[in-house]
Amino acid sequence: MKYECEVIQDLLPLYKDSACSVASALAVQEHLNECEKCKKFLDQLNDTSIDEMILHERDNVIGTQSRYFKRKSALAGSIVGGIFALPILICLIVNLASGHGLTWFFIVLAAMLIPASLFVVPLMATKNRMFLTMTSLTGSIIFLLAVCCLYSGGDWFFVAASSVLFGLTVCFAPFIACRRPVNKFLGNCKGLAVMSAYTLTFFLMILCIGISVATPGFFGETLSICIPLVLMTWAMFLIIRYLPANGLVKTGVCIAALSAFSYVGSEVILWLTLRSMEDNAVQVYSQPSFPMMLAGVGIGAAVAVIGLLFGKKGGKKQ
Repeated sequence: MKYECEVIQDLLPLYKDSACSVASALAVQEHLNECEKCKKFLDQLNDTSIDEMILHERDNVIGTQSRYFKRKSALAGSIVGGIFALPILICLIVNLASGHGLTWFFIVLAAMLIPASLFVVPLMATKNRMFLTMTSLTGSIIFLLAVCCLYSGGDWFFVAASSVLFGLTVCFAPFIACRRPVNKFLGNCKGLAVMSAYTLTFFLMILCIGISVATPGFFGETLSICIPLVLMTWAMFLIIRYLPANGLVKTGVCIAALSAFSYVGSEVILWLTLRSMEDNAVQVYSQPSFPMMLAGVGIGAAVAVIGLLFGKKGGKKQ
C-alpha cells in the first residue's frame, strides 16, 4: 500500500463529504480497494445511527429541562397565587364575622386579580405569556371598575371603563400586535391594526362620555374637533408608513400636511367657539394662522425637495 492507514483515515471525513482534492480522492479510493480496515472505518462514518442517537438524546435533554422549568414556574405561580389569596380569605372571614355581608369581599377579590394577572399568569402560562398577561390585566382592571361601580351605586362605569380601555390600548396594542398568536393573524398589517384599535377605542370613549354627559350638541362639537385630529393622525401614519420615499421627503410631507391640517382644525374650532360673535371677530382671530400655515407648507416643501435631490444623488452614486 502506498499510504499508511492513519493518513488515509485522516482524509476519510473529507472524502466522505467530497471536500478533498481529486488527487487525494484517487489516493483514498486506491487505498480502500486494498484495505478492509479503512473500508470498515468509512462504513462507520457513513452510519447515521450515531448522529440520530445524539440528536435524540439532545431532544430528550431539552425536553426534560423544559418540563423541569415549567414545573418550577407552575410551583412559583401557585405559591404567589396562594399569597394573593390570603387577603381575600381574611376579608371573607372578617365580612362574615362582622355581619356586613360580602360587599368588601368582592372588591378585594377584584383588586387582587390585578397583581395576579401581572405575576401569576406569566408564571403559569406555558405559551403566549405576554398576550395572556396584557389581556388578563385589562380584563381585571375593567372588572374592578365594574365591581366598585356596582357596590357604590354609581353610573360612571362605562365612562371609566372606556377611558381605561383606550389608555391600555395605547400602551399594549403595539406589543400585542407583535406577539403570538396575534402577529401570525395580522401579518404585515400590524400598523394598520394598531391604528384601527386606537381609533375604535377613542371613539368608544367619546361615545360613552357623550351618553353620560347628555349635553345637547355635545357630539356635534366634540366630533367636529376630534375627527380632524384623528384624520391628521392617520395622515401622518400613512405618510410615514407607506409613502415610497426617503426620510427627508416623508418629513417634508409631514410638515406640510401638519401645517395644513392645523390651519383647517383651528378654523373649525374658532368657528365653533366664536360662531355666536360677529363675523369680523372671527376674521381677526383667524387671520394670523394663515401665514403660519403658508410658512409651514413652504418649509415642508423645501425639505421634501432637498430629500428628492439627495435621493437622486445617492441613486447615481450607487
